[in-house]
Amino acid sequence: MALRMRAGCRGGIIGRMTPPLVAGIPAALPRRAFDPLPDGTAIVPVDPATVAEADLGRIEFLVPRGPGFAGLLARMPALRVVQTLSAGVDWLAGRVPDGVRVHNAAGVYDVPVAEWTVGAILASLRRFPESRDAQQDREWRDTHPEELLDRRVTILGYGSIGRAVEDRLRSFGPRLTRVARSARDGVRGFGDLDAVLASSDVLIVLLPLTRETDRLLDRRRLALLPDGALVVNAGRGRLIDTASLRDELAVGRLRAALDVVDPEPLPADDPLWSAPGLLLTPHVGGDTTAAEGRAVRLAGDQLRRYASGVPLLNPVAPYLLEPAAVA
Repeated sequence: MALRMRAGCRGGIIGRMTPPLVAGIPAALPRRAFDPLPDGTAIVPVDPATVAEADLGRIEFLVPRGPGFAGLLARMPALRVVQTLSAGVDWLAGRVPDGVRVHNAAGVYDVPVAEWTVGAILASLRRFPESRDAQQDREWRDTHPEELLDRRVTILGYGSIGRAVEDRLRSFGPRLTRVARSARDGVRGFGDLDAVLASSDVLIVLLPLTRETDRLLDRRRLALLPDGALVVNAGRGRLIDTASLRDELAVGRLRAALDVVDPEPLPADDPLWSAPGLLLTPHVGGDTTAAEGRAVRLAGDQLRRYASGVPLLNPVAPYLLEPAAVA
């Protein structure tokens, strides 16, 4: 095997002689999507169902595509970096071997998720689902739409997506409150969450799933929301206790727009399908062709950075990779 010089990010010593870099990419993606590849880089197409153990043993830089890849990590002794195509990494929690760094696709999905969120809010307040139902029934049925102007809107999870949502909402004139894990200038922390919920007409949920956020919106906290409040979840289904939300919807006290649910996919016999006041989409808020293209380009750039010894973007904080509390 030919040896060549590579910068120190891989081996830790500048100028160290290292074997060619082997990168694993999803078999469903064409190799050319990651061009230009670093000189001498070997690509292994990875299909979790068929990949050979010998190939797994060679991979140093992995680009996984979804939860099906998580079980492979323990079988990859040469693995040093995982670069996800997703912003969320909860599907890797508890599965990352010691010494392996994880980087995500933060920023890639800000636009589509923000667009979905604003669209879901407007559709719900303007009663578009009810009008669609009336159209299917061929009935000229009156609705009572609402305005977003002056509504008390809370963004729970104020990261890059939260900022993108705020940018798009601002022109509609709501009264915005920002909440994140830790308080900072202009952003309230989890310690204020109960008080914030009690004064939220629209609650936008964008948090990652962690031990701290698993079922954060339980029965008690959902009960704090005012009557008629709209819950918009574009984060993870397990941020909200499904049974409690289902009960609130069933009696018409709350409304919801959900792109994520627990469990996923939602079983065909789950009562949530027919819950009143619910707009439901199948976890597609960030799934645009443009976003996937950006994610793949980011992964290619990260691969080139790694090969050149340049620090990688978007390191994932360790607490985001700890298993959530509820199975």
